[in-house]
Amino acid sequence: MRRLVQALQEDALEATRSEHHGHAGPKAVASMVLTSDGYRVLALQRLREAARGLGIPLGNHALRVAQTALLGVEIGKDVQLGTGVYFVHSLGTVIGGDAKIGNRVRFYGNNTVGTAKDDGYPTIEDDVWVGAGARILGPITIGARSRIGANAVVLQDVPPDSVAVGIPARIFPRRDVDGQ
Repeated sequence: MRRLVQALQEDALEATRSEHHGHAGPKAVASMVLTSDGYRVLALQRLREAARGLGIPLGNHALRVAQTALLGVEIGKDVQLGTGVYFVHSLGTVIGGDAKIGNRVRFYGNNTVGTAKDDGYPTIEDDVWVGAGARILGPITIGARSRIGANAVVLQDVPPDSVAVGIPARIFPRRDVDGQ
């Protein structure tokens, strides 16, 4: 129980920092917890993780159905979400299978992460932004601090500090990193 509370607190702080440009005062955190659908997605996911850890499979399933029906996000039963994952616009986002999502990853809505079971699932490292409508498919890795453009279809590994745009995505180094 203590682990769950700690995870919810960390998520609230990180999500607030994300939405408020690094500021996470008590009022901002309270507002995030009470009004943000993105935070509700995370809170339900943490409850699902707790149910799995306690061996309550029906609890995990019931919370998954609620998460999908009420918030429009489908997150697979074995997905690992890092701290402070932020759903800017959660509606239509699907994260499948056993995808691994790092810390402080931002989803801008209507995203798909993963493909059919046989193909494998992506790993998204820390501080990645996933643009609206983007698709990240297959057993690939999206490197830390990368940006995935709106509607991009990413089918190959993306190195850290890169930008992926287009269908299929082409990969470029980020110009705003290391004074470039």
